[in-house]
Amino acid sequence: MIGKDSLVIGQYFPGNGLLYSLDPRNKILSFLFLMIIIFFYKSLFSFIPIFLLVLSFIIISKIPIKSILKGLKPILILLIITLFFHFFFTPGETIFKIFFLKLTKEGLNKGIFIGSRLIILIMISSLLTFTTSPLELTKGLEFLSLPLEKLKFPSTEIIMMITIALRFIPVLVEEADRIIVAQVSRGASFDEGNLIKRAKSLIPILVPLFVSSFRRAEELAIAMEVRCFQPGKKRTYMKRLTWKKIDTIFIVFIIIFGSLFLFFK
Repeated sequence: MIGKDSLVIGQYFPGNGLLYSLDPRNKILSFLFLMIIIFFYKSLFSFIPIFLLVLSFIIISKIPIKSILKGLKPILILLIITLFFHFFFTPGETIFKIFFLKLTKEGLNKGIFIGSRLIILIMISSLLTFTTSPLELTKGLEFLSLPLEKLKFPSTEIIMMITIALRFIPVLVEEADRIIVAQVSRGASFDEGNLIKRAKSLIPILVPLFVSSFRRAEELAIAMEVRCFQPGKKRTYMKRLTWKKIDTIFIVFIIIFGSLFLFFK
C-alpha cells in the first residue's frame, strides 16, 4: 500500500510559531535566497551553519523529524546515483579499487558535498510547504509574479495549476491506497510474478484511479464556475496579505546570515 503518510509533497502541517506567523511572500523570498546562496558555498563545513539554522526552524515549528525524512525518500535513488558517479568516476587519489571501479579521495569529498547540498535543499523546500497552507502559498506566488503579468505572461493561471496539482497529490495517493485495499480484499496480488506480470496487475488500480481523477477534476471545474472564476480576471481575497515588522526582521536576518557565511567561505 502506498499510504498518504508515505508522501509528504503538498502536505501542510497546521501549527503555531514564528514561521506560521510570517507572510508567505517573506517565506518564499527568504527560503529562495537560502537555496540560491547554497550553490555559492564551496566547502562541506560551510553547510553546517545553514543546516543548523534549518534544523532549528524545524524544531521551533514542531514539525516531526520523521516527516522531513520522508520528504527525502523521493530523491533517494537520485542521491544514490549521484554519490555513485562522484565516488567512482572522479579522478584523484585512489582509496580502494573494486574491479574497474576506483573510489577516490576527491570523489568521496565531492560526492558527500553534492549529496549534503541536495539534502539541505529538500529540507528547505519541505519546510516551506509544511508551514505554509496551499492558499497562502498561492497568494504569495501570485503577488511575486505580478511583474510577469505586465508582459502578458499568464503567471496567475500557471501558479494556480501547480498549486492545485500539489494539493491533489495527497488526495490521489489516499484514493490509490483505498483502491489497492479493495483489490487485495478481492484476492488481487501485486507482489508476485515477474516485472511484466506486476505491471499488468497495476491496471485494476490505474483505471479506477484515472476515472476518479477525471471525476474530481470535473467537480473542481464546476465549483470554480459556480464561483464565477474567469481566467485572466483580477480576483479579490477575503484575507489580504499583511507585511509585519517581524517579517522585515526575519528576512534581514536571513540575508545577513547567508551573506556572512558566504563572505567567510
